Amino acid sequence: MNIQRRNFLLTAVAFTGMLAHAGKSLKGNGGRIKFGVCRPLSDASVLKSVGYDFIECDVASALMPDKGDDDWKRQRDKILSLAVPLISCNGFIPGRFRLTGPKADFAPALDYAEIALRRAQEVGVKTIVFGSGGARNVPGDYCAKNFRDVPDVEKGLEQYTQFCALLAKRIEDLKDVCVVIEPLRPNESNIVNFVWQGVQICNEVNSPRVRQLADIFHMMMGRESAASIVQAGSLLKHCHIAEHTTRNFPGSDPSRNHYFRAYFDALRTIGYTGGVSCECGWAGEGTFPQKLEKALKTMREF
Repeated sequence: MNIQRRNFLLTAVAFTGMLAHAGKSLKGNGGRIKFGVCRPLSDASVLKSVGYDFIECDVASALMPDKGDDDWKRQRDKILSLAVPLISCNGFIPGRFRLTGPKADFAPALDYAEIALRRAQEVGVKTIVFGSGGARNVPGDYCAKNFRDVPDVEKGLEQYTQFCALLAKRIEDLKDVCVVIEPLRPNESNIVNFVWQGVQICNEVNSPRVRQLADIFHMMMGRESAASIVQAGSLLKHCHIAEHTTRNFPGSDPSRNHYFRAYFDALRTIGYTGGVSCECGWAGEGTFPQKLEKALKTMREF
């Protein structure tokens, strides 16, 4: 266990103990958290009718980095006329690009990413979610010395960090948009599984164009304390949420709503006023608008 990880664990309990008290004392101060949903652009109107603040879509369909300028102009006009603003996009780097391993090739991925980010700037998208497990996962043929079939995740993490740094350099002239590193649970990615790991990358890259995301679903699945949100502090620029047993929408199982509280208390502790997007399934009884209302009501209760 490295020193940074050990120190984090030693302080986690202390952080967690203060969250409920500090978080409750800050509720209602300094603005409010914004709530959105990861959905196709066509759902913007229904999100508006329910009371959501924004919509989040995937990079490929919304920002169209593989399409030319004529296609983009039509898409840009469509985005700018949405009923609620598009302020974040996910699904950043497709799996066809390799960011780690012996076949890593940064150049085409950087070109693709730069187009997406510059288009994001044009339409007011503030955050691009950098999960992209397929592109960043360290392949099995990239093994640590003396460990056959064990991916060299340390080397892969170095490559991933290097890519983030090169990307930040490419877009250093942009003023509003940033990439937010998304930790994914271990069965979806073999590097960057926890918020504290993403924070280390942000600190190493040291650029306002690279910031951090907290996915409350992945945090709960990995048993990561809400203390990580406090540790991230001002580096935290976006959040995702889903119920942790079914990955369904918040409020789909009211008996489990209490699991969210510590994370929202942590957000309020740091004065967070960014976005929280429902990245989840919508199974269950009722119409889609009814389930949207239930999710929004659940999140606002915290």
